[in-house]
Amino acid sequence: MATKTAPWTTSRPTALIVLADGTVIEGKGMGAGGEAIGELCFNTALTGYQEVLTDPSYAGQIVTFTFPHIGNVGANDEDIEDLNPATRAGAVGAVLRADITNPSNYRSSGHLDAWLKRRGLVAISGVDTRALTALLREKGAANAVIAHNPDGTFDIEALRAKAREWSGLVGLDLAKEVTSGQSQGWTETPWVWDEGFGAQEAPTHHIVAVDYGAKRNILRLLAGLGAKVTVVPARTSAADILAMQPDGVFLSNGPGDPAATAEYAVPMIRELLETEIPVFGICLGHQMLALALGAKTVKMHQGHHGANHPVKDFTTGKVEIVSMNHGFAVDGDTLPEGVEETHVSLFDGSNCGLTIAGRPVFSVQHHPEASPGPQDSHYLFRRFANLIRERRGEPALAE
Repeated sequence: MATKTAPWTTSRPTALIVLADGTVIEGKGMGAGGEAIGELCFNTALTGYQEVLTDPSYAGQIVTFTFPHIGNVGANDEDIEDLNPATRAGAVGAVLRADITNPSNYRSSGHLDAWLKRRGLVAISGVDTRALTALLREKGAANAVIAHNPDGTFDIEALRAKAREWSGLVGLDLAKEVTSGQSQGWTETPWVWDEGFGAQEAPTHHIVAVDYGAKRNILRLLAGLGAKVTVVPARTSAADILAMQPDGVFLSNGPGDPAATAEYAVPMIRELLETEIPVFGICLGHQMLALALGAKTVKMHQGHHGANHPVKDFTTGKVEIVSMNHGFAVDGDTLPEGVEETHVSLFDGSNCGLTIAGRPVFSVQHHPEASPGPQDSHYLFRRFANLIRERRGEPALAE
């Protein structure tokens, strides 16, 4: 039960990270006051901190940023990824190496610390994030409490008890916490330099997106390829989806244990698979599809979180640099006959994609809507659109 003292100050710490094993890490409080409990993980992305913190797939997690300069480009309302800002779906805490500097970017509309306060996100700076990352890499993602009190008063034993007693993400269905409360339309299209976001006003096909914690940019890319997008809550039945007469069904990303969400998601997906409607899944949607097909998922040691992950697409032979955010993975060895592995991580060989042979159904573990490559994986959205166009007897788009 060690206490790690931050090297940047001799004054009283105003924030702590307390791990379930009793470790206490001191630092300087940023963002909102209070405390939050979650799974402590690390993210290796060099950019996109606002998108990371608002990604609903990070619900129930405290994100340690390995890049030392977080906040230097400020914050704005365009880079938020959760669909329902009122619910503030996303990470519950942030761990930083350096203090947040004044923003220096033309798109900034404010300081990151002020944005963290408005969002209710607890953060800590002055942490040796390299040492913390090494600890998580060795021992795996850890249950922890992050606490911020400006007067520096903490009940450390109570915080240790909370971290120790938290059940963790295994068995936890978080999709139900972050999903949309009701069906809604989506028309916003991708951001264009000097123009901002556009709007889809002449859709050519209809996609129903099942929201397990969907990100905005996924929906933008679907709309940008001609789709009328209808977002539906995670528990929507197959009958209700089919009544909307979709040309395709999208299974979104999301947080938590896929085996828990599968209790209601898998029966719905199996009904969809009895039709010939094209289906595309991302992240949790990929895991839901795998479970519906009879495969299994496993909890990972430290998960994949970052924007520099190499993934090979066996269908093209190409290696893509992709964005990852998942703590559970599909066990590729359990894919049944007739289900083909299409993508694999070149870091650890874990499964990153599948398709049903001869069927318009596929999914990937990574986030092709993100831009680390910068657009290495955008072809997957065109692939989905082409499955829809083929079924409608329309010419294909160039992938």
